[in-house]
Amino acid sequence: MQQKIEELHRRQSLAFLGGGADKQDKQRQGGRLTARERVATLVDDGSFDEVGLFVTHHAASFGMQEKNLPADGVITGAASVHGRLVHLASQDFTVAGGSAGEMHSIKVADIMKESLRTGSPFVFINDSGGARVQEGIASLSGYGKVFHANVLLSGAVPQISLICGPCAGGAAYSPALTDFIIQTRQAQMFITGPQVIKQVTGEDVTAEELGGAEAHMVHSGVIHFIADDDRHAISLCHKLLSFLPANNLEDPPQTEGDRSVEPNPALENILPEESKKGYDVRAVIESIVDFGDFFEVQTGHAMNIVVGFARICGGSVGIIANQPSVLAGALDINASSKAARFIRFCNAFNIPLVTLVDVPGFMPGVQQEYGGIIRHGAKLLFAYAAATVPKITVILRKSYGGAYLAMCGKDLDADRVFAWPTAEIAVMGAEGAAEIVFRNEIAEAADPAQRRAELIQDYRDTFSNPYVAAEQRLVDSVIEPKDTRRHIAQALEYLRIKRVPRPHKKHGLSPL
Repeated sequence: MQQKIEELHRRQSLAFLGGGADKQDKQRQGGRLTARERVATLVDDGSFDEVGLFVTHHAASFGMQEKNLPADGVITGAASVHGRLVHLASQDFTVAGGSAGEMHSIKVADIMKESLRTGSPFVFINDSGGARVQEGIASLSGYGKVFHANVLLSGAVPQISLICGPCAGGAAYSPALTDFIIQTRQAQMFITGPQVIKQVTGEDVTAEELGGAEAHMVHSGVIHFIADDDRHAISLCHKLLSFLPANNLEDPPQTEGDRSVEPNPALENILPEESKKGYDVRAVIESIVDFGDFFEVQTGHAMNIVVGFARICGGSVGIIANQPSVLAGALDINASSKAARFIRFCNAFNIPLVTLVDVPGFMPGVQQEYGGIIRHGAKLLFAYAAATVPKITVILRKSYGGAYLAMCGKDLDADRVFAWPTAEIAVMGAEGAAEIVFRNEIAEAADPAQRRAELIQDYRDTFSNPYVAAEQRLVDSVIEPKDTRRHIAQALEYLRIKRVPRPHKKHGLSPL
């Protein structure tokens, strides 16, 4: 027995070394953790239960039968993170560049399915050069199994991808199918690399310009968080998990939080005197959430809208807010898609939605129309209308036209719509409305400029206020800004057991 145990220990030691001590040292010298170090940093001490340590490839072509690939280049298993169960996979770049062969992908898909069976989040740490070409189509088949598992898990358990190294070719589609992507500044992700692009299109681009974290945050909108390094990425993953339930059948975690709902007079000084002047809506958010702690998602993408997680009286909420300091807070293609996806996630995992509105409308322009603002804007309408979680809307200032509806107006089944006294709720802004309604009167006036100003003010006094909407039951209450947190907290408490029956169908057809 002792000899057999010693043999077990020998095999374990070889597997734990991955591609060897020299390759692990090289990984560390490049400022990255090894695959096992990432797992150890992510999970609670002593909690990791590894599955598939001795799995190996079955390939026999191109000299593969002579190659030993420990754990087939990926570490999989279950563990606890701050006492809560998660399942995970961590690719090992020191083993054949972390390339994904058939058994490699089967290991990942199997642990994903265990995540689904146990109702626990799945975390995938990516660090791979792509498909293992020596295995040919078998490696592609493995990818297909992972993609299929991603879709099975979608909406049932949270899926988080960490991009800590290369993530190239078909491998990039698995993160894209997950709920959140955290990419380090040392990592790149793309479908086709710079060399292929040069050959096909003649364009010169570096790997960083093409697939670096900034490129995917600012331009593509593919990722949700940028991390300085591996440890920072894992820290972001920890914080993200803290807001989320384990699965779609559970409520989000309830913490002690901040139970105070005392008036906050600072909210009365945030809006500028001039209604066209911008301000940072995050000042409002931080004034109404627990301890001012707002975990913003996609901070560098579509910055005219702000989305993220927070807590109110200890309970998780999803925040969606127009950002008047960027494009006046108008909704464009990217903002609509960004917000819609976030709303869909929150609804899938029972996280109430709090919407802060200051929107002058949808962004005008030929490129917006050609780019499909109608289709993309409809995603936002669809997401809010389909959501059955508690939906609370606070209109801070402007709320005009179709954007009034798209930001979860009462007719999209908002449970509570509050408005500050500064709210302007109308079909359009007073200036534009006056040009249409009073065009002839302005043109015939002795002093058109003065008459135009008078009529704009008349229109604003008549329609651009919260009271007309309140009279028609489109605003539930006009509230003092200082009491915003109390009203939201009270509504969340009353709506905690909200249930909404829906027509029987497989699913709605979102305007993708």
